[in-house]
Amino acid sequence: MFTGIIEGVGQLAAHEKRGGDVRFTFGVGTLPFDHVQLGESIAVNGVCLTVIEFDATSFKADASNETLVLTTLGTLQPGAALNLERAMRPTDRLGGHLVSGHVDGLGKVVSIADDARAQRWRFTAPQALLKYIAKKGSICVDGVSLTVNFVDGEGFEVALIPHTVSHTRFSETKVGDAVNLEIDLIARYTARLLGKE
Repeated sequence: MFTGIIEGVGQLAAHEKRGGDVRFTFGVGTLPFDHVQLGESIAVNGVCLTVIEFDATSFKADASNETLVLTTLGTLQPGAALNLERAMRPTDRLGGHLVSGHVDGLGKVVSIADDARAQRWRFTAPQALLKYIAKKGSICVDGVSLTVNFVDGEGFEVALIPHTVSHTRFSETKVGDAVNLEIDLIARYTARLLGKE
């Protein structure tokens, strides 16, 4: 599990096709990386991946075809900035919301507008996911826990404070870019229990 509070920005160092899927090498950048362990989970742009090899400045992880189809990872080029978060520990503060690292679908940046010192970002979302997105609810965009300010039949809007923009890959994200979306876990399970899914 993760919180959606980004711990560091890294970069895609390399990707290598292996037996039909892909092995990635990620530079850890500003991610605190001490005491990393083989087999631990790290969220990369909101995608939960397993560390299979590492050194002081990078780690490797395999991605299945399912992951490549449902996320933006397969389209990223070496050098691309990445939001990184290590899995939470039971004693950690839950600063964002409960995030599984299981991406539900892709959205796209529609607009970015200044709003005083903050920015208003609008994203599209697949119709199948919109029913789970609620005003003042939580959503995870490229691994970042955000509060929904507005939602309609096409997508949703959030406000990003300057700290969020400068400490995540949002500083390099632009209109037209695809993003990974994970809906709120509570919304997903509530819908399932009510027979709406």
